[in-house]
Amino acid sequence: MSKEAFERSAAPGGVHHRLAAMAGNWEGRFRLWFEPGKPADESVQRGTIRLVGRGRFLLHEYEGRCSGEPFEGVALLGYHLDEDAFECAWSESFGTGTSIMFSTGRVEDRRFGAQGSYGAGADGEHWGWRTEVSQPDAEHLDIRMFNITPGGEEALAVEVNYRRVPTSSYASS
Repeated sequence: MSKEAFERSAAPGGVHHRLAAMAGNWEGRFRLWFEPGKPADESVQRGTIRLVGRGRFLLHEYEGRCSGEPFEGVALLGYHLDEDAFECAWSESFGTGTSIMFSTGRVEDRRFGAQGSYGAGADGEHWGWRTEVSQPDAEHLDIRMFNITPGGEEALAVEVNYRRVPTSSYASS
């Protein structure tokens, strides 16, 4: 990737410019489903997204509660210009156990999407996991994650609906 290619992508209207718009402090509703159509939990999630790597990547650090227990996570998000692909490395104290999930995908309808997979133990089948990140406006950010069975059936598993909060509000929470 050339320096010029990144500069074009970081200019208004470019993919990296759109990623940079996601930087900030966020708070919103976390919802979880273990079975399609049957919400299992709902709580508040707080997150900070900041630019790293001289604006090439986003680092999303977040925390919340699930079934009353605290969890925290981190995701490194970026857009690989040479591959024309969104990339993500994600891990948290609840959903990924001790693994790091790597995902790649495309940008469709102004949504960043990536798909990875996880195993069900040493002898278990791999399931897919698809993540969509969209920013309908400057003050809102939505993250949706879908479980994909080994047979290819997809169901919503996690949804986070963030709203931007001022730095002073986030620090005092």
